[in-house]
This record gives sequence, structure tokens and C-alpha cells, in this order.
Amino acid sequence: MAAVHLRTRTNLQPPTSVESLSMSDRSHNVLFLCTGNSARSILAEGILDHVGAGRFNAYSAGSHPKGAVHPLALATLRHMHMRDTGYRSKAWDEFAVSGAPRMDFVITVCDQAAGEVCPIWPGQPITAHWGLPDPSDVEGSEDVRQRAFIDTAVTLKRRIEFLMSLPLAKLETLAIQREVRDIGTR
Repeated sequence: MAAVHLRTRTNLQPPTSVESLSMSDRSHNVLFLCTGNSARSILAEGILDHVGAGRFNAYSAGSHPKGAVHPLALATLRHMHMRDTGYRSKAWDEFAVSGAPRMDFVITVCDQAAGEVCPIWPGQPITAHWGLPDPSDVEGSEDVRQRAFIDTAVTLKRRIEFLMSLPLAKLETLAIQREVRDIGTR
């Protein structure tokens, strides 16, 4: 099982249900990145949109967006009974400009994006790499290709549940840590 790696590593078990999580007064913005922003990052955005329970706002982008969301990514979200509309392939530059939502977490989901020089994200968000193989690279029958997308989505959902299970006190500590770091940039 892959571990969730943040600047501060915590070994936690995922919650038994999203409903068991306590709510925060403040929601946290999460940006998922991959090169093409057409499959893995879109799946992650869709899953967090669905399970975020108002505590998390999901976004996705890519360094070299393909311009269209992969149809099997949308089919996978539908298969999981999640919203499959309103997603688009977009450049990560949209989130590095003045007026963009301030991210609390920036998570790469492909090795290529993790190795690229990323923009300077306003607010110094917590960064992590959750590398996964690209399901759109899988060849074979429609069933084999769809299975690759579903497997990717299941892994992302598990990792997102780990993120959501971080104790709110820990998230507040990390938010304070970010603010203290920001003082050095003023």
C-alpha cells in the first residue's frame, strides 16, 4: 500500500466512513497535477469533489494540458456514481496567478509532473507526490482499458481518504506553520 507523503508524515488508518469525520470551520483547497490533466488528476479532482464533505475543494491542472478530458476518466466517475460534468483540461498557470484560489495542498499524480519545474504557488502549500501509472497508456480491449482507469480511481480514493483522515488539529498546525514560513517572504 502506498503511503501518503506530506512535509509532515503521519501514519494513519483511513476512516471507516467519510461521515465519521468531524467538520472544519474552514475548507482546504487541493490542487492535483499531472502533465496532460486528462486522466489521473481529473479522477482525483472528481473523487475529492464527491467525498470532500465540504472540508476540501478540489482542483486539477497540468503542465502541458491535452485540452480534453479522457472519455474513460469521465466514464469511471460515472461508474463510481460521481459527477462527470464540468471538468476540463487546463494549464497549472491558472492557479499561480494573482486572484487564483490559494492552495493548501498541491499533489502531483504523475512522475513527469513531479520532476518538472512547477510554478511558485502562492501561500507555500504543502506538496506531495502520489505517483500512479497513466491509465490512458494501457492498451487492450475496452474492458482492459476501463479496468485500468477504475484501478487508478480506487487507489486515488484510498489516498484521498487518508488525506481526509488527517486530524483537524494537525491541519491547523500545518496552516500555522505555513503562515510562519510566509513571514520570511514579506
